Amino acid sequence: MRLAVFTKNRTNPAYGAARLGAERAAAALGASVAHYVPDTPDDPDEQSALIDAALATRPDAIVLSPVHATRVDPAIRRIAAAGIPMVGFVNPITAAPSVAYVGADDVLLARELGDYLMERLGPGARVLVVTGPEQSVTSLDRLRGFRAAAAAHPQVRIAGQVAGDYARAVAKARAAEWIVVNGCPDACLVANDIMAVGVLEALDAAHGTALVVGVNAIPEAIDAIAKGRMLATADFNAMQLAYLATECAVRHLRGEQIPEQVELPVRIVDRGNCQDWNRPYEQRPVLTLEQWRQTR
Repeated sequence: MRLAVFTKNRTNPAYGAARLGAERAAAALGASVAHYVPDTPDDPDEQSALIDAALATRPDAIVLSPVHATRVDPAIRRIAAAGIPMVGFVNPITAAPSVAYVGADDVLLARELGDYLMERLGPGARVLVVTGPEQSVTSLDRLRGFRAAAAAHPQVRIAGQVAGDYARAVAKARAAEWIVVNGCPDACLVANDIMAVGVLEALDAAHGTALVVGVNAIPEAIDAIAKGRMLATADFNAMQLAYLATECAVRHLRGEQIPEQVELPVRIVDRGNCQDWNRPYEQRPVLTLEQWRQTR
């Protein structure tokens, strides 16, 4: 069985982990994967062109994380018209039927992460929120979760918001610009870890400190948590999501019954438990579909 796997970019380590997760599942199940990744991060036009390139090879199934909520829809409908089954992960596929979706509740994840941070802040604390791209589905959901946490903690003030575009350099530059005008915040709620690393660099350059949290549990964030430089991360486990999405695709092709939706729970990673994540992606454990069913 040949699967075409679509991830959003090469800049976010979480998507490198997702590609590894797809490969691990395929190897375990006797399938093969071909990866399709936009050279321009999160570019819907390029992802659409990559979908057409994959369709020309007639894969048995497609595992897809759409880069935009609507702008890839015409290409997604071409997949459906070709009769090729799809499994969505990270973001659901809405333009055409998919056989399964594997994801996490981004609003809940961000709410719990925001609560974790704000419970550790005193009255009047100033928080800088760093989002992903303004139209990113995951970023919009995480922003909703951050705002819900802020509403539940009125002693804390959201002092500002910048878009870090899910990129280390962008987050560093925009956080630095904000700090020049407003001074260092007491804390930073950051929508993913690679941006959180950039925010830490901006704080270092300003000779400031803040409690910083992110999302993804990438190795650089885990290292920063272990060293006390970063407070926590939420394990939005892209490798696990892609593993299960790939397994769902293979088992569907085999004619086996698969769940229509797989949702992973929120896990907060801090200095107390980060040793469980302090290993290369290749050595991190993954749940199979059967093991996931047993946890429900």
